[in-house]
Amino acid sequence: MKAVILAGGEGTRLRPLTCNHPKAMVPIVNKPLLERTLDYLKEFGVGEAVMALRHFPDPIRQYFGDGAAFGIKMSYSLEATPLGTAGAVKNAEQHIDGECFVFNGDFITDLDLGEMLRFHRENGAVVTIGLVPVENPSTYGVVDLDSQGKVKAFIEKPDWDSVTSNLINAGIYIIEPKVLKLIPPGEHFTFERDVFPALISAGSPVYGFTSRAYWIDVGTPERYLQVHHDILGGKLRRYTTHEPLSEFVSVGEGSTVSPEARLTGPLALDKRCSVEGKAQIVGPVAVGEGCRIGDGSLIESSVVWRDARIGKRVVLKNCLIGENVTIEDDTWITGGAVVGDNCVIGSGNRLDRGIKVWTDKTIDSGTIWF
Repeated sequence: MKAVILAGGEGTRLRPLTCNHPKAMVPIVNKPLLERTLDYLKEFGVGEAVMALRHFPDPIRQYFGDGAAFGIKMSYSLEATPLGTAGAVKNAEQHIDGECFVFNGDFITDLDLGEMLRFHRENGAVVTIGLVPVENPSTYGVVDLDSQGKVKAFIEKPDWDSVTSNLINAGIYIIEPKVLKLIPPGEHFTFERDVFPALISAGSPVYGFTSRAYWIDVGTPERYLQVHHDILGGKLRRYTTHEPLSEFVSVGEGSTVSPEARLTGPLALDKRCSVEGKAQIVGPVAVGEGCRIGDGSLIESSVVWRDARIGKRVVLKNCLIGENVTIEDDTWITGGAVVGDNCVIGSGNRLDRGIKVWTDKTIDSGTIWF
């Protein structure tokens, strides 16, 4: 079984974290999102992944290569211009030789792909759409089913007046090769607005596989932080086999922790980190490789990417810190604030209320109290 992974998006909603990185490569508990996706696919017998790429393709190809080091065969399909979800799969047609999974590359889920494939085959479907219920379906593709699970209607991002179901398109499809014949080559074409409505209108067997499994779109800072809380907190069992969860503290190879420091799980401290003096880390927290946390500092409910240098008496709460960031003494970053790569935040600043600091910026000492 093969999977086509749509990973060509620019990740605009997740900026500034995606200014220097493909969205598929942002770390999820210190491991790239795409690597998490591949691990998930392998559990269900997917032996080959076709990456549909456009924006920032090189970091993905350099990291994964032919996939041998990750236990899965990898191939790549590049778009010169945006082709849409269906157009991207059509562009990868040379790599597809039978039914296959299609994945949007920006979510984490626990949906049972084995059961979805069984359902697809039992119903003789040409397309099966993975569905999950959400509280607010208006920002997704909403799907109506009949009593047998056949799709009656597919409405992409409807107005509230048009919402008739809380089941939304989870961005997971199983498609038969004949579906590719409906997609014009080299044109912008989407499953959501072009392929699915046409198939449904023609009465083709398009089915929805409903699951109450964990599912989250990690495309915004708020959801990106939430998925870390969920994984570290044990909501996805495939990621968190440790017991008891509240006491889970993972310290990577080559890291040093002062005997006066206090680490309270769940948290994951990657390789080559230094936790100095009376620093405290209170989970859920993920800290990337090579970070230094100064004496008296506190990190709580946050994600810190690799090579951050955190000074003394710094407070990080409910925030996101990019790569190679320097945060000088007595600074507080809280309330959903996001700091992009290579920034220097001078001493005595207060960043709060979702403020975003773009990449490569320097904020002088005592400049911001927000």
